[in-house]
Amino acid sequence: MPEVLKNVIVTGGAGYIGIPDYSLSIFAPHHGLGSHVVYTLQKTRRFKVVSIDNNHNSHPVALKRVSELSRSELPPNPTELEIQSTEIDSHNCDLTQPEQVKAVFERYGKGGIYGVIHIAAYKAVGESTEIPLTYYANNVGATVSLLQTMAQYECYRFVYSSSATVYGTPPIIPIPETTRLQADSPYGKTKVMSETIIDDLCHADKRWRAISLRYFNPAGAHPSGYIGEDPRGRPGNLLPLLAHMAIGRVKESTLKVFGNDYPTPDGTCVRDYLHIIDLASGHLLALDALEGDSTLFGNNPDAYYKAYNLGRGQGYSVLQIVEAMRKATGFDYKQEIIGRRRGDVPDLTADPTLAEKELGFKAPQDLTTMCRDLWNWQTKNPLGYGGDEA
Repeated sequence: MPEVLKNVIVTGGAGYIGIPDYSLSIFAPHHGLGSHVVYTLQKTRRFKVVSIDNNHNSHPVALKRVSELSRSELPPNPTELEIQSTEIDSHNCDLTQPEQVKAVFERYGKGGIYGVIHIAAYKAVGESTEIPLTYYANNVGATVSLLQTMAQYECYRFVYSSSATVYGTPPIIPIPETTRLQADSPYGKTKVMSETIIDDLCHADKRWRAISLRYFNPAGAHPSGYIGEDPRGRPGNLLPLLAHMAIGRVKESTLKVFGNDYPTPDGTCVRDYLHIIDLASGHLLALDALEGDSTLFGNNPDAYYKAYNLGRGQGYSVLQIVEAMRKATGFDYKQEIIGRRRGDVPDLTADPTLAEKELGFKAPQDLTTMCRDLWNWQTKNPLGYGGDEA
């Protein structure tokens, strides 16, 4: 055990990470990544997590459950530090209000925060086309002010939640990180802009070390079923929508599929899914790679900044996802094929080679496991976290 815990801020700590939806709700945010990242950090017993979240699309009770889960996994006769590592310093805070963020940093003083994992963002592609200014203010403006506050408090390690949407319609599948960034939606453009800003900052000031993680599609839940994805309102992505249909929270039993004439094996859109716990582990690997003695960036680089894909490198179609959930739940899904939807991309499958080689990233859990863990969470929590908040 370390002599002291490192204080790490996680923005969006009560949520579940992800990427926005393109095809059917096939490519959408996982409203719970934050909570799974907090859990993964706590499991190391090396960090004290400071959560900043405005609970826009998350549930405060998620953090309570994360702490309980971490405490339940403590060894016999835990040390005081081990106990402290299971506690979360949680702040209901709006990242677009710099004074609120500064107040959190002020509690710890200059140099008191080891690093920041920045997950919080508005994440719906469709909505971003309707209210682009809100997306730019929240996703880009708030990121700039967060970086400014970090500099003011001498905190220079930054892990950024980016997205595969930065690639737009990619010319090569599977998608390598060298692919040009050409987002199609305001949401995707906010991610490209933020990555550019972080890259520029790291080139301008070598005190900074940063990694952008371009997520593909997070799915599943912690295998205990104690924490998981619980989006407010109707789910915006495919797997939770299928889970809500099977449990009865979404009443219809027919799934509308946008197009079956794409150049894919069964004609429906293909996406790269990875287990939420594997994705969360990627954040820990990235944070550790920003340590002072890390060899990740080589000798005397132009900047201490890199971007990585986090995916499995295996694509699944909409119809394959439906079939996997049918096996997991026993629910008889009906599907109706309707026309293509504007902006849908046929295939978004990651090339995860770089993250595997340089970060040691692995995503071993397969689609069957993702669906099993999602359904386990849903059956144990038919109303999501709502049962705790009633």
